[in-house]
Amino acid sequence: MKNRNISKLAVPVGVVGIILMMVVPMPTFLLDMLIALNITAALLIMLTSMFVQKPLDFSVFPALLLVATLFRLALNISATRLVLRDGDAGKVIHAFGSFVVGGNLVIGLVIFLILVIVQMVVVTKGAERVAEVGARFTLDAMPGKQMAIDADLNAGLIDEDQAKKRRAEVGAEAEFYGAMDGGSKFVKGDAIAAVIITLINLVGGFAIGVAQQGMAAGDAMNHYSLLSIGDGLVSQIPALLLSVATGLIVTRSATSGDMGSTVTTQLGQNKLALRIAGGAALALCVIPGLPKLPFLVVGAGILIAAQKMKDPVPEEEAAAAAAAAEAPEMPPADSPEQLLGEMRVDPLELALSPDLVDLVDASSGDLLDRVRALRRKMAMELGIIMPPVRTRDDLDLPLSSYAIRISGTDAGTGQAPPGTVLAIGDGLQGLPGSAGIEPVFGLPGKWVPAELHYQAELSGATVVDRASVIITHLAEVVRTNASRLLGREDVRALTETVKRTHPVVVEELTPAVLSLGQIQKVLQALLDEGVPIRDLVRIFEALSLKAKVSVDQDSLVEAARAALGPAIAAQYTTAGRLTVITLDPMLEQQLLESLRPSETGAFMAIDGMRAEAIVSEAARLTETAEQQGLAPVLACSPQLRLPLMRLLRAGSRRVQVLSYGEISGSTAQIETIGVVNGAYAGAA
Repeated sequence: MKNRNISKLAVPVGVVGIILMMVVPMPTFLLDMLIALNITAALLIMLTSMFVQKPLDFSVFPALLLVATLFRLALNISATRLVLRDGDAGKVIHAFGSFVVGGNLVIGLVIFLILVIVQMVVVTKGAERVAEVGARFTLDAMPGKQMAIDADLNAGLIDEDQAKKRRAEVGAEAEFYGAMDGGSKFVKGDAIAAVIITLINLVGGFAIGVAQQGMAAGDAMNHYSLLSIGDGLVSQIPALLLSVATGLIVTRSATSGDMGSTVTTQLGQNKLALRIAGGAALALCVIPGLPKLPFLVVGAGILIAAQKMKDPVPEEEAAAAAAAAEAPEMPPADSPEQLLGEMRVDPLELALSPDLVDLVDASSGDLLDRVRALRRKMAMELGIIMPPVRTRDDLDLPLSSYAIRISGTDAGTGQAPPGTVLAIGDGLQGLPGSAGIEPVFGLPGKWVPAELHYQAELSGATVVDRASVIITHLAEVVRTNASRLLGREDVRALTETVKRTHPVVVEELTPAVLSLGQIQKVLQALLDEGVPIRDLVRIFEALSLKAKVSVDQDSLVEAARAALGPAIAAQYTTAGRLTVITLDPMLEQQLLESLRPSETGAFMAIDGMRAEAIVSEAARLTETAEQQGLAPVLACSPQLRLPLMRLLRAGSRRVQVLSYGEISGSTAQIETIGVVNGAYAGAA
């Protein structure tokens, strides 16, 4: 805790100290210490910029650049005060000035000016331009990057947490390059300020030495020039290091390693280039007049380095070697672990014939990406987490065919000939191809060559690629068999999810009132009837209330449906209108009186001819309405809904049955289009 507080206060206290340095005079010993600190800190910043993996790993650099620049200017001001007041600015400045001047004032001034020009014209100017362009390009690319993240999120390739992390990285990158664009201006301004301060020291020191201290003009020029150049050097060297660090940061590309490792790896990735460079250096030795030893040493060194380098491994071989190294050692074929693995039955499997394997090749097909996206779509539509789809080839399948299996059993099969697309519609007689059937709706079509895609569309047909056919079929199989895919572990995971946001709802329901198995049966029954289970909170609340009275499954299902009534009715509402088929009141009363309980749920004890008449009449009214573009439902009392639905399903009629309570909760306009009276020939 103490170290954390010290780190938290270090920068604020340091900035306040820098401001005080500009106002309060400092002793020469303290100035020497701070100059040494300034040079060392600039060197540390430059080395850190070389070793970071990516620019954002040093995101504090723009702010650090401002603080370092302010610190350096404060040192310049403090040194100028000592030079003009005492004619002495400490041993560090004197040593730098003496070393560079070396007894020759002109040489010292030239060296100082060269350093300033290198920093301002070459390093700082280049870094400023790169930062400006990088900031503009980064900001321009932000919308595209955000759209790419949203597309991956919608496709199910990433989850919400990964999307948030990537959005934060995009925002941080834009802010970093924007800050670097402004930070580079600090470096440029610092270089200009250093030149001005040096000129002030030269002119002011000469005037003070001659006018106030009575020094000879030559002595004053030599003394104050030495101090001015020394002061300029101790400020320009750290400034040059920070300019280099700025250039290194903004010119880093999309490499994942530190700069030293990246440079060594990339320069040494081609032995031929090194051999040519070494040979060229040796060839320069034969040019008359050139010294041979330097070129001989350099050329020989490069050739030796090229010879010692290992030949680069192709990416494919490197990837295969890495996969082989990471792959766990396989147990013997007859070991219990291997046999248990082979015995395992996958909840959901997509088997492809050998000639359809190209669909799962990332370079030629996107089937696997669509399968991953389908999991998110099913979660949003049904409220269940679709199990991972195991995609594999099956030599037993006929060519050009596929099979969708649930728990090892075929739930759907179809065809998708290679190199073709499915054209659905009329007027396809003039196109070559083989007859086909759309697997979900059973529409007739034709598998035509993919290159005739546009010709088929011009003929008025709907054209679907092979991957879309398979994904549409897979989605329909999942919808139809959603209850089989909802396992006990899935129910536990869903319950834990609800518990995190609504703990009281879950605690009242399970395990005190209902077990996970009983909840699973209710959810499976809802899915069987096409009712999404996304609103688990409302479902659990209804179950907890009903279970205190009865744990009969049919009663629990009806309680859950009643809670979801408006949402259920909304599934069959079109343009604010709900089309309804009703039962004749007399027939409905007779059916209510015929209800009998059983171990598998209530059933209607009516004769077979009456049951067949009810099923046929309900189917006839439904088909008539569907031909008019309507989606009708059969309405009845809540007690009668489930037995009547079972009767219609036994007759293979997929007529949707809703109770009056479910319909009454809807805000749609109710329109009755027919009445089922159950009359049949020979009825009394």
